Amino acid sequence: MAVINCPGCKKKISDKAKVCNHCDLSLQGLDADKMAALKKVEKINKVQQLMNYSFIAMILFCGGFFMMYFDNVETGSLRHNIAMGCVAIGFIMYIIVRIMLLLTKRKSS
Repeated sequence: MAVINCPGCKKKISDKAKVCNHCDLSLQGLDADKMAALKKVEKINKVQQLMNYSFIAMILFCGGFFMMYFDNVETGSLRHNIAMGCVAIGFIMYIIVRIMLLLTKRKSS
């Protein structure tokens, strides 16, 4: 008996198992079409997760920017430093996530 990765959830299961213990995926009727559909759903979920991270990064960037420029925060104050940190973290996070998204889409094509 060998241990394999479940095609649905990628967790370790026995190769003799008929149903995955973790995600309840039936392994008996699994053919190439179902495997392709599972991979497509997995890719869509990965892209959606990256898009959510991108949105969070944009909110962080815009929040810091608006706090700094529309709230008339004094330079050097704690609020100014927090706003600058949010802008920097949001910008860097957005760029990194966008690169990851681009690589994910290229890898699947």
